[in-house]
Amino acid sequence: MKRSLFLLALLVLVSTAGIAQKKSKKDYLVTISTSQGNIRLVLFEDTPKHRENFLKLVKQKFYDGTTFHRVIDDFMIQGGDPNSKDDNPHNDGAGDPGNTVPAEILPHHKHVYGALAAARMGDNMNPKRESSGSQFYLVENHEGVPFLNGQYTVYGQVIDGLAVIDKIAEQPKDFRDRPTTDIKMTVTADKMSKKKITKLYGYRYE
Repeated sequence: MKRSLFLLALLVLVSTAGIAQKKSKKDYLVTISTSQGNIRLVLFEDTPKHRENFLKLVKQKFYDGTTFHRVIDDFMIQGGDPNSKDDNPHNDGAGDPGNTVPAEILPHHKHVYGALAAARMGDNMNPKRESSGSQFYLVENHEGVPFLNGQYTVYGQVIDGLAVIDKIAEQPKDFRDRPTTDIKMTVTADKMSKKKITKLYGYRYE
């Protein structure tokens, strides 16, 4: 009986190892096109809910025509609000697609330069730290913003176009940190081999 249990456990381990080795050899390269240039990034596979939600919105062209509605030099640039498509700048920052995303806050994903993270409501209204269904920000501080680690879900990393983030953060803005000239975006996601992404942009998968 003990031997049978041992063999069963061994088979489970071998099966699990086989599944782990079957990781996809392809990934999505996300491109955010703006008047200031293109930003290219990858989405982390260990934040699957955020990855799936973001790609769904990209495929629906949800982000196309939205703007980076909040920019703070030496901190971050924020976008993804559907309200930013209309002619009323005063409602920017309050929009969403009608859903939130459960938190996927992982200790090894830090707020480094170029990190992609999800915006959210504050802890007093949102104790589970669920993310906005669409709004995101990109870290512009070259030293990172470590005080945000463990507070918001980081689910991607810019691998090309960091200088574009800097240019957007430096744009003239009003007292609400909204750029005085709209910085609209178009977002696409193209599937390609991880080897090609590494070759083109130097990003190395773990």
